[in-house]
Amino acid sequence: MLELVPITDGIGTEVRGLDVTRPLSDRDADRIHRAWIDTTILLIRGQDMTPEQHIAFTRNFGEVYAYTRSQFNDVEHPEILILSNLTKDGKPIGSAYSGRVWHSDGAYLTDPPVGSMLYAREIPPAGGDTWYGNMFAAYEALPERVKERIADLRVVISRVQSRPYNYPDRPAPTERERAEWADVSHPLVRVHEENGRKALYAGGNVPWRIEGLSEHESAPLITFLQEFAVQPRFTYRHQWQVGDIVLWDNRSAMHRATPYDHVNHRRLLHRTTITGRRAGAASAA
Repeated sequence: MLELVPITDGIGTEVRGLDVTRPLSDRDADRIHRAWIDTTILLIRGQDMTPEQHIAFTRNFGEVYAYTRSQFNDVEHPEILILSNLTKDGKPIGSAYSGRVWHSDGAYLTDPPVGSMLYAREIPPAGGDTWYGNMFAAYEALPERVKERIADLRVVISRVQSRPYNYPDRPAPTERERAEWADVSHPLVRVHEENGRKALYAGGNVPWRIEGLSEHESAPLITFLQEFAVQPRFTYRHQWQVGDIVLWDNRSAMHRATPYDHVNHRRLLHRTTITGRRAGAASAA
């Protein structure tokens, strides 16, 4: 029997009694989807699925697509991004590390992905955890005067600017990358299209700027919002086990990875990404 259990008081739902390799009933699909939308992340443990089953299960939540790092997409299943320190024929099969600062996936895109699903296949004995933050809860806890201040503001996301923060060991962006990676702006307060709730969308740890404000006004405000959003009461640290699936909603959650011993231990995770809404999803009232 399907059971939905809160992960913490502030974020997430664990789904128990589910075999993701079997078809979902409409009722169970609706329950799980609603829990994901309302609590920002889903956790499903003890699963054993093939890449085909991973892609099929992801489709319960929306259209599956790939938007980045094609060199690390699975050759036979390009919808799957490989996150791993393993190599084949002397070449890395995936990204050994990524996302070690707070962020929302694809925030540098005009139309960011709505969700990401990560599946653990091999896990090191320590480290490699993932932090998640509930941006619904962060927004709702803001003082009213701050909510009024940011109601109509937009944050400018720069992929070029984020490079030294996300990947300090990588070279600076090339001229071609600088030309292709145009800045984008998003509302600081994002209204979720499926449940109508407001979430803080402050862009993680990178020192972004707020559109229309001077640096003197923008820097302290964006820093305050970013630090406020990741207080312990809004966050959860997931310690991975083999067979874990975590699905997060990029519209209402931030996340960040933690280091692990990538020299002496193996790590292999598969990620799918969701765009748009699933077939038959109901609109918010």
